Amino acid sequence: MASAPWHGVLVANPVALDSRLDVDYDRYGEHVAWLAESGCDGVTPNGSLGEYQTLSEVERTRTVATALEAAPDGFAVIPAVGAYGSREAAQWAQRAAEGGAPAVMALPPNSYRADERSVFEHYRAVAAVGLPVIAYNNPYDTKVDLVPETLARLHAQGLIVAVKEFAGDPRRAYRMHELAPELDVLIGSDDTVLEIALAGAKGWVSGFTSTFPRACVRLYKAAIAGDLETALPLYRVLHPLLRWDSRTEFIQAIKLSMDIVGRYGGSCRPPRVPLSADQEAEIRELTERALACGMR
Repeated sequence: MASAPWHGVLVANPVALDSRLDVDYDRYGEHVAWLAESGCDGVTPNGSLGEYQTLSEVERTRTVATALEAAPDGFAVIPAVGAYGSREAAQWAQRAAEGGAPAVMALPPNSYRADERSVFEHYRAVAAVGLPVIAYNNPYDTKVDLVPETLARLHAQGLIVAVKEFAGDPRRAYRMHELAPELDVLIGSDDTVLEIALAGAKGWVSGFTSTFPRACVRLYKAAIAGDLETALPLYRVLHPLLRWDSRTEFIQAIKLSMDIVGRYGGSCRPPRVPLSADQEAEIRELTERALACGMR
């Protein structure tokens, strides 16, 4: 059992879009319920994989409400509150609180390369809402790198409880444990799940779990237990797919992989375009290979 809502396997689940690229809330809610049935611990709607930048205010609000309605007891819905401005991020956090969410996940300012003072004021504004805040370190997209020293100071001031670490460097997890032992490190990049789990992670905010939830949950549980006999074979089969989580086309890749296994992934909104023929062939081959190896 997860000891905090942000512990365990949280799925950064994609938003379901129909043939007109409108949000299909029924499909989205069904997928959330299926992830819960498959052993996952929660979802993080309106994150990068949820194409939040392309959603309207109404769509973002209803997406979170749909996830909360579909979630069974004990299944966490932790909305991402990324926004261009701190005021908007805090407003999304307030809506999450009003909807009954147990925590929020917040990127640093992503409208410009913020200095440390701006980063602290941003998280201060989000934390003022009163929900626990999980920082989301994604220096590739935001151009703001929340280094371990900054994260430790944010935690010391009571502004964050955890960090989704997407920098891709497992060494940072050890440094964060040294500087802030009570700060929960969550694996943010699928292709470092084993390495950061062994370094003491408390959770995994995962992408390809939308395709292979049971296999990914087994991988995570074995990894945090140090059971390499179980974890390594799973990791070796899944890793060629998991590496796509760190590529520009990760959303298209995960949605296509979902389609291949019989789930509904669907299309993405512009400016994202479909995968090239070569990319699609690779995802198809890797997904079918994983299926043949028993991944579900």
